[in-house]
Amino acid sequence: MGDNRGVKEHLSLTSALQARVVQAVGEAGGCLPFDRFMAMALYEPGLGYYANHTPKLGLWPAAQGAVEGVGSDFVTAPELTPLFAGTLARSVGEALRATATDEVWEFGAGTGALADQLLSALQREGALPRCYTIVELSGTLRERQRARLAAWGDRVRWVDRLPNTLRGVLVGNEVLDAMPVRVLHRVAGVWHERGVGLDAQGHSVWVDRPTDLRPPLAVPGDHDYLTEIHPQAEAFVRTLAERWQAGAAFFLDYGFPESEYYHPERHMGTLIAHRAHRSDDDVLSDVGLKDITAHVNFSGVALAAQDAGLAVLGYTSQGRFLINSGLMDVAHSANPSDRARLQILIHEHEMGELFKVLALAPEASAAHWSPSGFAVGDRSHRL
Repeated sequence: MGDNRGVKEHLSLTSALQARVVQAVGEAGGCLPFDRFMAMALYEPGLGYYANHTPKLGLWPAAQGAVEGVGSDFVTAPELTPLFAGTLARSVGEALRATATDEVWEFGAGTGALADQLLSALQREGALPRCYTIVELSGTLRERQRARLAAWGDRVRWVDRLPNTLRGVLVGNEVLDAMPVRVLHRVAGVWHERGVGLDAQGHSVWVDRPTDLRPPLAVPGDHDYLTEIHPQAEAFVRTLAERWQAGAAFFLDYGFPESEYYHPERHMGTLIAHRAHRSDDDVLSDVGLKDITAHVNFSGVALAAQDAGLAVLGYTSQGRFLINSGLMDVAHSANPSDRARLQILIHEHEMGELFKVLALAPEASAAHWSPSGFAVGDRSHRL
């Protein structure tokens, strides 16, 4: 009985969201740009993936039912082991001291695990911030975060948009990859923007239309080529630059510099959906029930930040950043399970190489300070 109820709830949710997609496609003249579809799929109030009540991430209790995917869809580094946050806290604490700020801002805090673990580690180091602000669009995730972080009382607060001005150290773990992208498709030498249309049954399908849009790098060859561009992620850092007065930012995510992102052999793009700890490339189906992500073009984000007046403090692999930040010291007294899981964080065939860390700061905060997380293996010259 519980299984049937869960299935019906999922069908009702995705049907309601698909009805809104159908309306939006009609209003767009039959082809909805993919970034608008992705925004609806993830953030449509009450229905989008991050706005509905289905489990999202972390080690969600499997006892809620037998519906496929009810356990969770993916796990992030803080859920793997507290060694991630314990190590990141060293760089965050260093940044708080170097920039004379006393606030931490986290974008998209997921289960609240990273916030909880960061605050605990900063407290142990004597660097507990005066205020920890979470910028969270999802009401359901915010509820989960409030429960996880209740012990921190008024030190933690939530907002759903940036203030006009802010100071502090900013943290974004797997945030940039969830920002909607536009999709470009070169077919027979002609570039098209790939959007979302409808088939005769009202199901979402791909629609290509010629466009003047191009990737930031010319892609050699005349073969068909599918890729993404990231105007929303770039707009995000420009908005930060307008309002951010002091501090530093650490963005950790999977992605590449643009020379690798737009490599001729990467011809299938990076769009992917996640559900029940499985990945698939059918990002148009089961709308609202799947996470949709694209890898980050770190060069584009860094250049947008620099053009807006921010400084790039460093860029390197997650593995190198964590080792530079003292992971081995943090792990010295860890239990065997956490010590085993740290290999996932740093191994080049796991998260260690695919995930990168980009650090930014207002020019005034960047002066006379070199973050220890980039002391060895900084790749800023490759952006």
